[in-house]
Amino acid sequence: MESLLSKYFSFYYLSVISEGSISVTQSFVAIALILILLCFCFRRESVYLLDYVCYLPPDYLRLPYSHMIEHFELCNFDPEMVDFEQKVLERSGIGVEACMPESVHELPPNDSMKHAQAEVELVLSSIVKDLLSKHKVHPKSIDILVSNCSLFCPTPSITSMIINKFGFRSNMKSVNLSGMGCSAGLLSVNLAKDLLRVHKNSLALVLSIEAVAPNGYRGVAKSKLIANVLFRMGGAAILLSNRKEDKPMAKYKLQHLVRTHLGSNDKAYQSVYQEPDENEIVGVSLSRSLLNVAASALRTNITDLGPLVLPYFEQLRYGWSVICRKIWGRGNKEIYMPNFRKAFEHFCIHAGGKSVIDAIEESLKLQKKDSEASRMALYRFGNTSSSSLWYELCYLEAKGRVKKGDRVWQIAFGSGFKCNSAVWKCLSDIDPNARNAWSDRIHLYPVEIPAFDC
Repeated sequence: MESLLSKYFSFYYLSVISEGSISVTQSFVAIALILILLCFCFRRESVYLLDYVCYLPPDYLRLPYSHMIEHFELCNFDPEMVDFEQKVLERSGIGVEACMPESVHELPPNDSMKHAQAEVELVLSSIVKDLLSKHKVHPKSIDILVSNCSLFCPTPSITSMIINKFGFRSNMKSVNLSGMGCSAGLLSVNLAKDLLRVHKNSLALVLSIEAVAPNGYRGVAKSKLIANVLFRMGGAAILLSNRKEDKPMAKYKLQHLVRTHLGSNDKAYQSVYQEPDENEIVGVSLSRSLLNVAASALRTNITDLGPLVLPYFEQLRYGWSVICRKIWGRGNKEIYMPNFRKAFEHFCIHAGGKSVIDAIEESLKLQKKDSEASRMALYRFGNTSSSSLWYELCYLEAKGRVKKGDRVWQIAFGSGFKCNSAVWKCLSDIDPNARNAWSDRIHLYPVEIPAFDC
């Protein structure tokens, strides 16, 4: 590029010297050509979402409330702890269809590494095979592979497992992320996006999963027992491309991806924390300050996202409220929360639990229908960690709500503490009859989720 411009300027300079002068019109034309050339050379490649597949567990892996409580009792949990788990379960927003791996159904549950590997291989092999066969994509056509699983990090890695299973090329780019929490799905998309912008005309496969089998907690710390109730079996495979010829068949185009990390704050850093309890039993602790930390991370995230997506009038109202607050003090008026419903038609909020969805819905002043996909994904599939956002998008598609031109906002939260946002624009009308994880019983939803007194 530099050599091209230097040649141009050398030629331009020689022309001026030889002719002695140059007209204003010619100068404008020359400048315009330079700007066009610069825009062409430095433009960013678009990233398209061709399709994605969510894992649908078989019905025999469902874990109704009664079975779960029975498991707690037979595993010699203290009666007080069993009662606590039951209360958390009733208020979690998770229904009776959410599934656990086969090893968790055993008494006592088998948390060996062998069963964890079997769970990951079952889920990922199923969805990768489904996705590639659906679009007749040969495994050797995949140029980039990114996987994420927060709590299970085997050797060889999960990406190596899939490369071995499907016979991907030896020169493909592969990355395995671990320890990144429930927001790792969008982190993987972000990494794939960056790799696609370096490697032209490429296909990227992103795999999001969390291994449930090896991560059950059998101690008595209440902050660690909550995770036993919330997390369920699931996973998603996403196919991305930067090839122009793939645009006509793509479902979505990635418009923005904004990442926020509050790890420098101790309170945020320790809000989701894996550590041993006083009896050296390892579990993931969820602190009481988690919702406040999530709200703070969301505020920081939308401060960066807002100028990219909000109409100018909403930005002006927000800016004016900030100015008024600073001039007339804190006791006056609250800072205006922009109406994000004017920027997006659909919302996919990480299904971390009923309280998380409630808090985000209230913070963003959303309507019940805006959070319906998140609540239904939580109810049917439970907290599937980094893949939950894709179950929610699946729900919206199966309901026939996503139309060409619609914008979708995915919001993910994760340990660290992180808040990540992805904005997708729908490029084609989505067929609601296309097979996905909701197709078998989408007509039964939405359902009324039972409410329990706190």
